[in-house]
Amino acid sequence: MTFEIPKEIYKEKVIEVTLGTGPKALRVGGESAPAFHLFEGTWPNPPRFALEVYDTAPSGWPTALVEEYGDVFGNPVDWARKCAESFGAEAICLQLASTSPIEKDTPAREAALLTKKVAEAIDLPMLVYGTRSEDKDTEVLTAVAEACAGRNLMLGPLLKKNFDVIARVAEQFGHGVILQTVLELPEAKELSLKLAKTFPEDKVLYDPFSPALGYGMEYGYSVMEREKLAGTSFGDPNLRMPLVANIGAECWDTNEAKESKEQGLLWEALTSLTYLLAGANLLIVRHPKTPVLLRKIIQN
Repeated sequence: MTFEIPKEIYKEKVIEVTLGTGPKALRVGGESAPAFHLFEGTWPNPPRFALEVYDTAPSGWPTALVEEYGDVFGNPVDWARKCAESFGAEAICLQLASTSPIEKDTPAREAALLTKKVAEAIDLPMLVYGTRSEDKDTEVLTAVAEACAGRNLMLGPLLKKNFDVIARVAEQFGHGVILQTVLELPEAKELSLKLAKTFPEDKVLYDPFSPALGYGMEYGYSVMEREKLAGTSFGDPNLRMPLVANIGAECWDTNEAKESKEQGLLWEALTSLTYLLAGANLLIVRHPKTPVLLRKIIQN
């Protein structure tokens, strides 16, 4: 007797989103089944990885990261070039950490000019993250959108208070956006519904917030998995955005990741693998060897 694997029927597929422009633009999403369920549907675009670049020299990073990036700390342009040329990055996530009002409070115009320099130095797709300071992020990302017009950056995080303003500017200057809700799927649905009235659905990513291994990862996995199933299995039109797992800081700020180079890399790799299984389409990671390890698993 031949055994046939039971198969689910999925009503919809995840929206496909393009990051960047030119020959190195990336497409994410588009799948019609949960992660790696290739026997039930299609997965036209593999999961992608973006390496972090910071606009200011970080402090307190463990040896494993200092050995990789220490020579370019404080120079985001060189840092981005190194990620592209030495580490084979698919995309860059520029973290505008210095714009935080409780840090350096870097002016929006200065942050925008820096972002433009980084974008001009590489030919990779870019994500640009603020600091979750809603008012300052609105100011900063508005300036970034204008300075980098036409480059199809992904700007975020868009929060409940500022999503409409940033989205309006992003569309005006040819960019996409990254919605974020801290483990709140109902709020994500609400914001997606409002955003869809004025913004193209194929230029939206969703970052549900992704705690690290040992720090609430199970809940993050659950939220991500529920979003993916809601979009494909139940066909919810407001929950079909490709998923972002922004885990660099979440992993490397843990005490466990700082204990040794090997453990830090594995902490990020295992967290990444878990979110891949939950349905993440794009992972933002910190160590350049993490994508290498995960690509081997995906290929197998």
